[in-house]
Amino acid sequence: MTRRVVVTGLGLISPLGVDTEASWQGLVAGRSGAGPITLFDSEGFPVTIACEVKGFDESPWLVPKEARKFDRFVHFALGASHMALADAGLEITDENAERVGVVIGSGIGGFPLIENTHTTLMTRGPRRVSPFFIPGCIINMCSGLVSIQTGAKGPNSATCTACSTSAHAIGDAALYIRHGYADAIIAGGAEAVVCPMTVAGFSSMRALSTRNDDPQRASRPWDRDRDGFVIGEGAGIVVLEEYECARKRGAAMLAEVVGFGMSADAYHISAPSEDGDGAIRVMRSALGEAGLNPEDVQYINAHGTSTPAGDRVETIAVKAVFGDHAKRVMVSSTKSMTGHLLGAAGGLEFAITVLAMNRGVVPPTINLDNPDAENDLDYVPHTARETEIKVAMTNSFGFGGTNASLVIRQV
Repeated sequence: MTRRVVVTGLGLISPLGVDTEASWQGLVAGRSGAGPITLFDSEGFPVTIACEVKGFDESPWLVPKEARKFDRFVHFALGASHMALADAGLEITDENAERVGVVIGSGIGGFPLIENTHTTLMTRGPRRVSPFFIPGCIINMCSGLVSIQTGAKGPNSATCTACSTSAHAIGDAALYIRHGYADAIIAGGAEAVVCPMTVAGFSSMRALSTRNDDPQRASRPWDRDRDGFVIGEGAGIVVLEEYECARKRGAAMLAEVVGFGMSADAYHISAPSEDGDGAIRVMRSALGEAGLNPEDVQYINAHGTSTPAGDRVETIAVKAVFGDHAKRVMVSSTKSMTGHLLGAAGGLEFAITVLAMNRGVVPPTINLDNPDAENDLDYVPHTARETEIKVAMTNSFGFGGTNASLVIRQV
Protein backbone atom coordinates (compact mmCIF):
# COMPACT_ATOMS: atom_id res chain seq x y z
CA MET A 1 0.00 0.00 0.00
CA THR A 2 1.32 3.47 -0.90
CA ARG A 3 2.16 5.58 2.14
CA ARG A 4 0.59 9.02 1.98
CA VAL A 5 2.59 12.13 2.91
CA VAL A 6 1.05 15.17 4.58
CA VAL A 7 2.32 18.56 5.75
CA THR A 8 1.80 19.14 9.47
CA GLY A 9 4.05 22.12 10.27
CA LEU A 10 5.53 25.25 8.71
CA GLY A 11 8.41 27.55 9.62
CA LEU A 12 9.11 30.69 7.59
CA ILE A 13 11.84 33.29 8.00
CA SER A 14 11.72 35.82 5.18
CA PRO A 15 12.41 39.42 4.20
CA LEU A 16 8.75 40.05 5.09
CA GLY A 17 8.99 38.75 8.66
CA VAL A 18 10.93 36.57 11.07
CA ASP A 19 8.14 34.07 11.57
CA THR A 20 5.41 32.40 9.56
CA GLU A 21 2.52 34.72 10.39
CA ALA A 22 4.46 37.94 9.81
CA SER A 23 5.70 36.62 6.48
CA TRP A 24 2.18 35.62 5.43
CA GLN A 25 0.67 38.97 6.40
CA GLY A 26 3.32 40.75 4.34
CA LEU A 27 2.49 38.58 1.35
CA VAL A 28 -1.27 39.12 1.41
CA ALA A 29 -0.70 42.85 1.91
CA GLY A 30 1.44 42.94 -1.24
CA ARG A 31 4.44 44.36 0.61
CA SER A 32 7.94 44.34 -0.83
CA GLY A 33 10.82 43.22 1.36
CA ALA A 34 13.41 44.99 -0.80
CA GLY A 35 15.60 47.88 0.32
CA PRO A 36 19.17 49.17 0.39
CA ILE A 37 21.78 46.61 1.42
CA THR A 38 22.75 46.97 5.08
CA LEU A 39 24.69 43.74 5.65
CA PHE A 40 27.82 45.16 3.99
CA ASP A 41 29.04 48.40 2.46
CA SER A 42 27.82 48.17 -1.14
CA GLU A 43 29.23 51.51 -2.30
CA GLY A 44 30.72 51.08 -5.75
CA PHE A 45 28.75 47.90 -6.51
CA PRO A 46 26.50 47.88 -9.60
CA VAL A 47 23.70 46.59 -7.34
CA THR A 48 23.04 48.08 -3.91
CA ILE A 49 19.64 46.54 -3.08
CA ALA A 50 18.49 43.24 -1.61
CA CYS A 51 15.67 41.57 0.30
CA GLU A 52 17.26 41.18 3.73
CA VAL A 53 15.83 39.52 6.81
CA LYS A 54 15.50 42.21 9.47
CA GLY A 55 15.29 41.67 13.21
CA PHE A 56 15.98 37.95 13.36
CA ASP A 57 17.17 36.78 16.78
CA GLU A 58 18.84 33.38 16.92
CA SER A 59 19.23 33.43 20.71
CA PRO A 60 16.23 31.16 21.45
CA TRP A 61 18.14 28.38 19.68
CA LEU A 62 21.81 29.38 19.90
CA VAL A 63 23.67 31.16 22.70
CA PRO A 64 26.06 33.86 21.41
CA LYS A 65 29.17 31.70 21.79
CA GLU A 66 27.60 28.94 19.68
CA ALA A 67 26.02 31.34 17.19
CA ARG A 68 29.44 32.76 16.27
CA LYS A 69 30.55 29.33 15.10
CA PHE A 70 27.94 29.09 12.34
CA ASP A 71 27.10 31.09 9.25
CA ARG A 72 23.84 33.04 9.12
CA PHE A 73 22.11 30.51 6.83
CA VAL A 74 22.51 27.86 9.54
CA HIS A 75 20.89 30.22 12.06
CA PHE A 76 17.91 30.61 9.73
CA ALA A 77 17.58 26.87 9.16
CA LEU A 78 17.65 26.18 12.88
CA GLY A 79 15.07 28.83 13.73
CA ALA A 80 12.66 27.84 10.95
CA SER A 81 12.99 24.14 11.85
CA HIS A 82 12.08 24.75 15.47
CA MET A 83 9.13 26.89 14.33
CA ALA A 84 7.94 24.11 12.01
CA LEU A 85 8.23 21.46 14.74
CA ALA A 86 6.29 23.64 17.16
CA ASP A 87 3.62 24.27 14.52
CA ALA A 88 3.35 20.53 13.91
CA GLY A 89 3.20 19.77 17.62
CA LEU A 90 5.67 16.97 16.97
CA GLU A 91 7.73 15.85 19.95
CA ILE A 92 10.84 13.82 19.16
CA THR A 93 11.35 11.18 21.83
CA ASP A 94 13.51 8.13 22.41
CA GLU A 95 10.68 6.05 21.01
CA ASN A 96 10.30 7.85 17.66
CA ALA A 97 13.72 9.49 17.13
CA GLU A 98 14.97 6.91 14.64
CA ARG A 99 11.85 7.44 12.52
CA VAL A 100 12.27 11.23 12.25
CA GLY A 101 14.70 12.60 9.67
CA VAL A 102 16.06 15.94 8.45
CA VAL A 103 16.60 17.00 4.83
CA ILE A 104 17.60 20.66 4.55
CA GLY A 105 19.59 22.16 1.69
CA SER A 106 21.23 25.39 0.58
CA GLY A 107 22.17 26.49 -2.89
CA ILE A 108 25.37 28.30 -1.91
CA GLY A 109 25.98 27.86 1.81
CA GLY A 110 28.28 29.88 4.02
CA PHE A 111 29.81 32.44 1.66
CA PRO A 112 29.83 35.26 4.26
CA LEU A 113 31.78 33.09 6.71
CA ILE A 114 34.13 32.03 3.91
CA GLU A 115 34.74 35.66 2.96
CA ASN A 116 35.41 36.73 6.52
CA THR A 117 37.69 33.77 7.21
CA HIS A 118 39.67 34.45 4.04
CA THR A 119 40.25 38.00 5.26
CA THR A 120 41.45 36.63 8.60
CA LEU A 121 43.77 34.20 6.83
CA MET A 122 45.29 36.90 4.62
CA THR A 123 45.70 39.53 7.34
CA ARG A 124 46.40 37.50 10.49
CA GLY A 125 47.74 34.19 9.23
CA PRO A 126 46.61 30.55 9.22
CA ARG A 127 46.82 30.06 12.98
CA ARG A 128 44.00 32.58 13.48
CA VAL A 129 41.53 30.61 11.34
CA SER A 130 38.81 29.22 13.62
CA PRO A 131 38.64 25.46 14.11
CA PHE A 132 34.89 25.88 13.61
CA PHE A 133 35.31 27.43 10.14
CA ILE A 134 34.63 24.29 8.09
CA PRO A 135 31.66 22.95 10.10
CA GLY A 136 30.34 26.50 10.36
CA CYS A 137 29.88 26.97 6.61
CA ILE A 138 29.28 23.57 5.00
CA ILE A 139 25.83 23.08 3.52
CA ASN A 140 24.86 19.92 5.39
CA MET A 141 25.39 21.59 8.77
CA CYS A 142 21.77 22.80 8.62
CA SER A 143 20.54 19.21 8.71
CA GLY A 144 23.30 18.22 11.11
CA LEU A 145 22.65 20.90 13.70
CA VAL A 146 18.87 20.51 13.51
CA SER A 147 19.35 16.79 14.12
CA ILE A 148 21.71 17.42 17.04
CA GLN A 149 19.37 19.90 18.70
CA THR A 150 16.14 17.98 18.16
CA GLY A 151 17.42 14.42 18.55
CA ALA A 152 16.11 13.33 15.13
CA LYS A 153 18.06 10.15 14.27
CA GLY A 154 16.41 9.16 11.00
CA PRO A 155 17.63 9.93 7.45
CA ASN A 156 19.84 13.01 7.46
CA SER A 157 20.94 14.65 4.23
CA ALA A 158 21.30 17.93 2.38
CA THR A 159 20.45 18.88 -1.18
CA CYS A 160 22.33 21.39 -3.32
CA THR A 161 20.74 22.02 -6.70
CA ALA A 162 21.01 25.79 -7.03
CA CYS A 163 17.62 27.49 -6.96
CA SER A 164 15.68 24.22 -6.95
CA THR A 165 17.51 23.01 -3.82
CA SER A 166 14.78 23.10 -1.20
CA ALA A 167 12.04 21.93 -3.56
CA HIS A 168 14.24 18.89 -4.17
CA ALA A 169 14.74 18.55 -0.40
CA ILE A 170 10.99 18.43 0.18
CA GLY A 171 10.47 16.06 -2.73
CA ASP A 172 13.25 13.78 -1.50
CA ALA A 173 11.80 13.82 2.01
CA ALA A 174 8.39 12.83 0.67
CA LEU A 175 9.96 9.92 -1.20
CA TYR A 176 11.80 8.75 1.94
CA ILE A 177 8.51 8.68 3.84
CA ARG A 178 6.65 6.93 1.01
CA HIS A 179 9.32 4.23 0.88
CA GLY A 180 9.26 3.72 4.64
CA TYR A 181 12.68 5.13 5.55
CA ALA A 182 11.04 7.54 8.01
CA ASP A 183 7.65 8.50 9.41
CA ALA A 184 8.37 12.23 9.66
CA ILE A 185 10.99 14.53 8.15
CA ILE A 186 11.94 18.16 8.74
CA ALA A 187 12.61 19.45 5.22
CA GLY A 188 13.33 22.62 3.25
CA GLY A 189 16.14 25.07 2.72
CA ALA A 190 18.01 28.11 3.99
CA GLU A 191 20.15 30.79 2.35
CA ALA A 192 21.98 33.91 3.51
CA VAL A 193 24.37 35.22 0.89
CA VAL A 194 23.77 38.95 0.79
CA CYS A 195 27.52 39.49 0.82
CA PRO A 196 30.13 41.13 -1.45
CA MET A 197 31.21 37.96 -3.23
CA THR A 198 27.72 36.83 -4.19
CA VAL A 199 26.34 40.24 -5.13
CA ALA A 200 29.43 40.95 -7.25
CA GLY A 201 29.16 37.56 -8.93
CA PHE A 202 25.49 37.81 -9.83
CA SER A 203 26.03 41.44 -10.90
CA SER A 204 28.77 40.35 -13.29
CA MET A 205 26.32 37.88 -14.81
CA ARG A 206 23.80 40.74 -15.22
CA ALA A 207 21.29 38.58 -13.36
CA LEU A 208 20.31 41.20 -10.75
CA SER A 209 18.01 44.18 -11.09
CA THR A 210 19.88 47.50 -11.07
CA ARG A 211 16.83 49.50 -10.03
CA ASN A 212 18.82 50.79 -7.05
CA ASP A 213 16.84 54.00 -6.70
CA ASP A 214 13.50 52.19 -6.39
CA PRO A 215 14.14 48.86 -4.66
CA GLN A 216 10.55 48.05 -3.75
CA ARG A 217 9.62 48.08 -7.42
CA ALA A 218 12.71 46.23 -8.63
CA SER A 219 11.32 42.69 -8.54
CA ARG A 220 8.62 42.68 -11.21
CA PRO A 221 8.01 39.24 -12.72
CA TRP A 222 6.45 39.20 -16.21
CA ASP A 223 6.55 42.98 -16.45
CA ARG A 224 8.09 44.33 -19.66
CA ASP A 225 10.40 46.57 -17.60
CA ARG A 226 11.90 43.72 -15.54
CA ASP A 227 15.69 43.69 -15.56
CA GLY A 228 16.68 40.86 -13.21
CA PHE A 229 15.99 39.41 -9.80
CA VAL A 230 16.51 40.89 -6.34
CA ILE A 231 18.63 38.67 -4.12
CA GLY A 232 16.97 37.59 -0.89
CA GLU A 233 17.67 35.51 2.20
CA GLY A 234 15.77 33.42 4.73
CA ALA A 235 14.46 29.90 5.22
CA GLY A 236 11.41 27.80 4.46
CA ILE A 237 11.06 24.58 6.46
CA VAL A 238 8.16 22.13 6.67
CA VAL A 239 7.37 19.00 8.65
CA LEU A 240 6.22 16.13 6.47
CA GLU A 241 4.60 13.06 8.03
CA GLU A 242 3.15 9.76 6.98
CA TYR A 243 -0.62 10.15 6.95
CA GLU A 244 -1.50 7.41 9.47
CA CYS A 245 1.16 8.56 11.92
CA ALA A 246 -0.15 12.12 11.74
CA ARG A 247 -3.76 10.92 12.11
CA LYS A 248 -2.99 8.78 15.16
CA ARG A 249 -1.42 11.66 17.05
CA GLY A 250 -4.21 14.03 16.07
CA ALA A 251 -2.02 16.38 14.03
CA ALA A 252 -3.52 19.11 11.89
CA MET A 253 -2.91 18.11 8.27
CA LEU A 254 -2.33 21.24 6.23
CA ALA A 255 -1.97 19.61 2.80
CA GLU A 256 -1.06 16.34 1.14
CA VAL A 257 2.03 16.06 -1.06
CA VAL A 258 0.80 14.11 -4.08
CA GLY A 259 3.27 14.89 -6.86
CA PHE A 260 7.00 15.47 -7.27
CA GLY A 261 8.75 15.96 -10.59
CA MET A 262 12.42 16.31 -11.50
CA SER A 263 14.04 17.06 -14.84
CA ALA A 264 17.12 18.54 -16.50
CA ASP A 265 17.25 21.02 -19.36
CA ALA A 266 20.62 19.65 -20.58
CA TYR A 267 21.00 23.01 -22.26
CA HIS A 268 23.06 25.78 -20.56
CA ILE A 269 24.85 26.53 -17.29
CA SER A 270 22.51 29.37 -16.33
CA ALA A 271 19.90 30.04 -19.02
CA PRO A 272 16.70 27.99 -19.27
CA SER A 273 15.97 25.97 -22.39
CA GLU A 274 14.32 28.46 -24.74
CA ASP A 275 11.43 26.17 -25.64
CA GLY A 276 10.66 25.42 -21.99
CA ASP A 277 11.34 21.70 -22.48
CA GLY A 278 12.70 21.01 -18.99
CA ALA A 279 9.97 23.02 -17.27
CA ILE A 280 7.30 21.31 -19.35
CA ARG A 281 8.55 17.84 -18.50
CA VAL A 282 8.94 18.53 -14.79
CA MET A 283 5.38 19.84 -14.40
CA ARG A 284 3.98 16.91 -16.40
CA SER A 285 5.99 14.51 -14.26
CA ALA A 286 4.62 15.99 -11.02
CA LEU A 287 1.05 15.87 -12.29
CA GLY A 288 1.59 12.33 -13.52
CA GLU A 289 2.77 11.10 -10.13
CA ALA A 290 -0.19 12.86 -8.53
CA GLY A 291 -2.60 11.15 -10.94
CA LEU A 292 -4.11 14.54 -11.74
CA ASN A 293 -5.01 16.38 -14.91
CA PRO A 294 -3.94 19.97 -15.62
CA GLU A 295 -7.57 21.04 -15.25
CA ASP A 296 -7.48 19.95 -11.59
CA VAL A 297 -4.98 22.69 -10.65
CA GLN A 298 -6.27 26.07 -9.47
CA TYR A 299 -3.00 27.77 -8.50
CA ILE A 300 0.69 27.72 -9.45
CA ASN A 301 3.27 29.44 -7.28
CA ALA A 302 5.69 30.09 -10.11
CA HIS A 303 9.47 30.25 -10.12
CA GLY A 304 8.90 33.78 -11.52
CA THR A 305 12.27 35.39 -10.82
CA SER A 306 11.82 38.66 -12.75
CA THR A 307 14.51 37.79 -15.30
CA PRO A 308 13.60 38.45 -18.95
CA ALA A 309 14.30 34.93 -20.22
CA GLY A 310 13.13 32.95 -17.19
CA ASP A 311 9.69 34.53 -16.95
CA ARG A 312 9.04 34.11 -20.67
CA VAL A 313 10.08 30.45 -20.66
CA GLU A 314 7.95 29.58 -17.64
CA THR A 315 4.91 31.12 -19.33
CA ILE A 316 5.62 29.09 -22.47
CA ALA A 317 5.87 25.94 -20.34
CA VAL A 318 2.64 26.59 -18.43
CA LYS A 319 0.79 27.08 -21.71
CA ALA A 320 2.21 23.85 -23.11
CA VAL A 321 1.28 21.80 -20.03
CA PHE A 322 -2.08 23.34 -19.19
CA GLY A 323 -3.41 24.06 -22.69
CA ASP A 324 -6.74 25.89 -22.66
CA HIS A 325 -6.76 25.76 -18.86
CA ALA A 326 -3.61 27.91 -18.71
CA LYS A 327 -5.70 31.07 -18.98
CA ARG A 328 -7.89 29.94 -16.06
CA VAL A 329 -5.23 28.78 -13.60
CA MET A 330 -3.91 31.46 -11.23
CA VAL A 331 -0.13 31.93 -11.51
CA SER A 332 1.66 34.26 -9.10
CA SER A 333 5.25 34.99 -8.16
CA THR A 334 5.82 35.71 -4.49
CA LYS A 335 9.43 36.58 -5.42
CA SER A 336 7.97 39.94 -6.40
CA MET A 337 7.78 40.53 -2.63
CA THR A 338 10.40 38.27 -1.03
CA GLY A 339 13.06 38.53 -3.71
CA HIS A 340 14.85 35.39 -4.82
CA LEU A 341 16.06 33.27 -1.88
CA LEU A 342 18.11 31.06 -4.22
CA GLY A 343 18.41 27.64 -2.54
CA ALA A 344 15.77 28.54 0.05
CA ALA A 345 13.24 29.75 -2.52
CA GLY A 346 11.57 26.39 -3.11
CA GLY A 347 11.06 25.71 0.59
CA LEU A 348 9.67 29.15 1.27
CA GLU A 349 7.37 29.00 -1.74
CA PHE A 350 6.16 25.49 -0.98
CA ALA A 351 5.21 26.66 2.51
CA ILE A 352 3.52 29.75 1.04
CA THR A 353 1.53 27.52 -1.31
CA VAL A 354 0.37 25.40 1.64
CA LEU A 355 -0.69 28.57 3.46
CA ALA A 356 -2.54 29.84 0.38
CA MET A 357 -4.50 26.58 0.26
CA ASN A 358 -5.32 26.71 3.98
CA ARG A 359 -6.18 30.40 4.12
CA GLY A 360 -8.05 30.45 0.81
CA VAL A 361 -5.97 33.38 -0.41
CA VAL A 362 -3.65 33.57 -3.41
CA PRO A 363 -0.74 35.98 -2.84
CA PRO A 364 -0.33 38.53 -5.62
CA THR A 365 2.39 39.37 -8.10
CA ILE A 366 3.22 42.97 -7.26
CA ASN A 367 4.79 45.52 -9.63
CA LEU A 368 3.16 43.90 -12.67
CA ASP A 369 2.24 47.19 -14.30
CA ASN A 370 2.88 46.42 -17.96
CA PRO A 371 2.92 42.71 -18.85
CA ASP A 372 4.75 41.66 -21.99
CA ALA A 373 2.41 40.72 -24.82
CA GLU A 374 3.64 37.09 -24.63
CA ASN A 375 3.12 36.99 -20.85
CA ASP A 376 -0.66 36.86 -20.89
CA LEU A 377 -1.72 34.50 -18.10
CA ASP A 378 -3.60 35.33 -14.88
CA TYR A 379 -0.66 36.41 -12.73
CA VAL A 380 -2.89 37.74 -9.90
CA PRO A 381 -1.51 41.27 -10.30
CA HIS A 382 -1.11 43.69 -7.39
CA THR A 383 -3.77 42.36 -5.02
CA ALA A 384 -4.25 39.06 -3.16
CA ARG A 385 -7.29 37.07 -4.21
CA GLU A 386 -9.65 35.10 -1.98
CA THR A 387 -10.58 31.76 -3.53
CA GLU A 388 -10.71 28.08 -2.72
CA ILE A 389 -7.65 26.07 -3.76
CA LYS A 390 -8.09 22.31 -3.92
CA VAL A 391 -4.90 21.53 -5.88
CA ALA A 392 -1.80 23.67 -6.26
CA MET A 393 1.65 23.42 -7.81
CA THR A 394 4.94 25.16 -7.10
CA ASN A 395 7.93 25.31 -9.46
CA SER A 396 11.65 25.77 -8.86
CA PHE A 397 14.30 25.95 -11.58
CA GLY A 398 18.04 26.20 -11.00
CA PHE A 399 21.35 26.95 -12.69
CA GLY A 400 22.71 23.94 -14.50
CA GLY A 401 19.23 23.28 -15.85
CA THR A 402 17.89 21.47 -12.78
CA ASN A 403 14.12 21.60 -12.25
CA ALA A 404 11.68 20.57 -9.53
CA SER A 405 7.90 20.74 -9.29
CA LEU A 406 5.67 19.83 -6.35
CA VAL A 407 1.90 19.28 -6.31
CA ILE A 408 -0.25 19.45 -3.18
CA ARG A 409 -3.94 18.98 -2.55
CA GLN A 410 -6.40 19.40 0.28
CA VAL A 411 -6.39 16.48 2.70
